[in-house]
Amino acid sequence: MKKLKLFALTAVALMGASGVANAETVMLASDDFVGISFWLVSMACLAATVFFFLERSSVPAGWRVSITVAGLVTGIAFIHYMYMREVWIMTGESPTVYRYIDWLITVPLLMIEFFIILKAVGASVSTNSFWRLLVGTLVMLIGGFAGEAHLISASLGFIIGMVGWAIIIWEIFGGEASKAAEANEGVKSAFNALRIIVLVGWAIYPLGYIFGYMMGSVDSGSLNIIYNLADFVNKILFGLIIWNVAVKESA
Repeated sequence: MKKLKLFALTAVALMGASGVANAETVMLASDDFVGISFWLVSMACLAATVFFFLERSSVPAGWRVSITVAGLVTGIAFIHYMYMREVWIMTGESPTVYRYIDWLITVPLLMIEFFIILKAVGASVSTNSFWRLLVGTLVMLIGGFAGEAHLISASLGFIIGMVGWAIIIWEIFGGEASKAAEANEGVKSAFNALRIIVLVGWAIYPLGYIFGYMMGSVDSGSLNIIYNLADFVNKILFGLIIWNVAVKESA
C-alpha cells in the first residue's frame, strides 16, 4: 500500500512539474477569466487526484476500485486541462478536440462508477446494466463531438447526443441499476445524489451546445467557463460523494 501511495504521489508530482514548465512559457493574463477558470479546475483536479489515491487505503476493500476510478477521472482531467489551458491562451479558440478526448475517457469511467458502487455493496445487478451505461455514454459523446467538429450538422449531432443521454437517464432512474440501488440502503443515498448530478449537472452541456453551437448566442469564452465549472462539479463532486459513502461503510 505504501508503494501505491508513493507511485501516486510521484506520478502527480511529475504531472504538476510539466504544468509548471508550461506556465513558464505561456503567460496567463490577469484579465483572462477563461484562462483562469482552466487553471482553477486543473489545480482542483490535481488536488482531488492526490486526495483520492491517499484515501484509497482508508475505505473497505470493496470500495477501493471506486475510489481508484475517481482518482483516475480527476487525474486524466488534470492532464487535459493543462493542454486546454494552453490552447486557449495561445489561440483564443475553444479546445474542442482536447475537451472531447478528456470526456471520451472520463465520462465512461464516471458512468461505470454506478455499476461499481452497486457491486461494492453486493447489490444484484447484471452486466447488461454496465453495457447500457457505457453505450449510452459513447453515443452521447460521439454525437456531440461530430456536431461541434462540423462532421455532421449541429442539429443531428445534438439529437444523437440526446439519445445517448436518454439511455443513461433511463438506466439510472428507472432501469435495472435504479432498482438495484433502491433495494439497498447502503448505497441508496449516494446513488440518488450521483444521478441528480447526471440529470442536473450534465444538463449544462446540452444547454451550452444549444446556445453556443446551434443558436450562436453564447460566445466561446463564456461557453468554456460554463463547461469548466460543470466539469469541476461533475468530476470532483461525483468522486467525493462516492468517497463519503465509502468512509461511512468503513465506520
